[in-house]
Amino acid sequence: MSYYEIVQSRDAVVLRMETIHDARVIPLDGRPHPGSKIQHWLGDSRGHWEGDTLVVDTTNFSSHGGFRGASPNLHLIEKFTRLDRNALRYEFTVDDPATWTKSWSASIPMVRTEELMFEYACHEANYALEGVLKGARYQEKVKASK
Repeated sequence: MSYYEIVQSRDAVVLRMETIHDARVIPLDGRPHPGSKIQHWLGDSRGHWEGDTLVVDTTNFSSHGGFRGASPNLHLIEKFTRLDRNALRYEFTVDDPATWTKSWSASIPMVRTEELMFEYACHEANYALEGVLKGARYQEKVKASK
C-alpha cells in the first residue's frame, strides 16, 4: 500500500507519494506546458478547478518513465473530486495513440488515513540484509565482551 499526501496552496497543489518519494508540484496559475522538448519522468502537470473537481493535465513525459509501456506522447488527464470529509474519487484518462488503439479511463477511491508515511527504500530483494544482520550481531558481540 502506498499513501499520498495532498497539499494545496493558492498557486499550486503538491501530490507527495510514499512510494519512490515522488512529489508532483502542479501549478494552478494557468501557465501553459513548456515545449515538447522539455520532458520529465512524471510529465509536466498543469491544474485547474472545474467546480469542486481538481483537473490535472499532464504531458511531456520522458521516454524513460515507462507508464504501462506508453510513449513520451502520453497525455494524462486526472480528476480529484472530494466526496466527503474522508474520501476522494480519483479518475484518470490515458491517451497515447502510439501505445493504445483508444484512450482508456479508470476510477479509484481514495480514503483519508491518519497513518504515517514512511521512507520507501529498495532492499535489493533483501540480498544486503544478510550483511546488515551480520554487522548488527558483530556489534552486539563487541558490546557484550566489554
